[in-house]
Amino acid sequence: MLGSSPSSEESAMKYFVGFAVVAASLLMPMVAQAEPLKVMSFNLYHGGDGGKQPLSQSVAVIKAANADVVGLQETTGFGPTDPKPDNSAKLAQLLGWNHLDQGGSTAIITKHKIIATTPRKWGVLLQTASGNSYWMFNAHLMFAPYQPYQLLSIPYMNGTFLKTEAEAIKAAQDTRGGQVTRMLEELQPALKTGLPLFVTGDFNEPSHQDWTEGAAKAKLHPIKVEWPSTKALVTAGLTDSYRSLNRDEVKRPGLTWTPTTNADDPKDHHDRLDFVFFGGKGVKVRASAIVGEAAPYADIVVTPYPSDHRSVVSTFEIGG
Repeated sequence: MLGSSPSSEESAMKYFVGFAVVAASLLMPMVAQAEPLKVMSFNLYHGGDGGKQPLSQSVAVIKAANADVVGLQETTGFGPTDPKPDNSAKLAQLLGWNHLDQGGSTAIITKHKIIATTPRKWGVLLQTASGNSYWMFNAHLMFAPYQPYQLLSIPYMNGTFLKTEAEAIKAAQDTRGGQVTRMLEELQPALKTGLPLFVTGDFNEPSHQDWTEGAAKAKLHPIKVEWPSTKALVTAGLTDSYRSLNRDEVKRPGLTWTPTTNADDPKDHHDRLDFVFFGGKGVKVRASAIVGEAAPYADIVVTPYPSDHRSVVSTFEIGG
């Protein structure tokens, strides 16, 4: 972990910017022909223990998605020890993959070679067997206060009830804005290298492209909200892979929260909280699918499904 003084933070970031540029220049000549890349975001639900399924069932989810790289959230399982066991390394071992512990119960696992990590491990530089290189970032943003519940007057973690879009935006910014800023500080230098870049995560906040006037009129959500976390990534130059291919947020909501309650449960509100964003040069998105417990909520079905979040897996073409 880096020191907290502004000078050390600044020096580390300047070093990383230089490193990223040099790494890109060294790897660019090795770029191979175009190839598919499947990027997945998967909240394990307390390390896979929350769903009371063996870890092999989480392996089954990743295999069903045919993913190449996975951003994991909630990697810490149940257990008597402190700290609690982190099951992401076990999951990688079961798959025969490489593993990066990001800290904070998040991890990136992949079949590809790990070249380097960003200073605070928000991201990692990876290389495929054929020589294509790309950046992978992964985040698990703060879960409470949870603004959709606050807007719907659903009690949760002592969150105060909200009424307006402005109140919801401010509350979301107060809850997760610092995390998003810190991630973008490491992401933006990587984006400048021009290499393909991906961001996965459970944002614990909906998308500004979902809570639209149209969705509010369709009564999918109580009001329109320009949610700040997803908007910050789009402003930084990234694209939401699922929504880019499924432009009708009313007909294709892509709900990832949650398979554990009914859609009409008055104590819950189903939403899309899990994302795969992409950026960089030469990246083409080909498909994006929801992985879950049953149709019509999931495009890829795994039963029993081990998590309280459906997953998202997007197929890209990189290189060439």
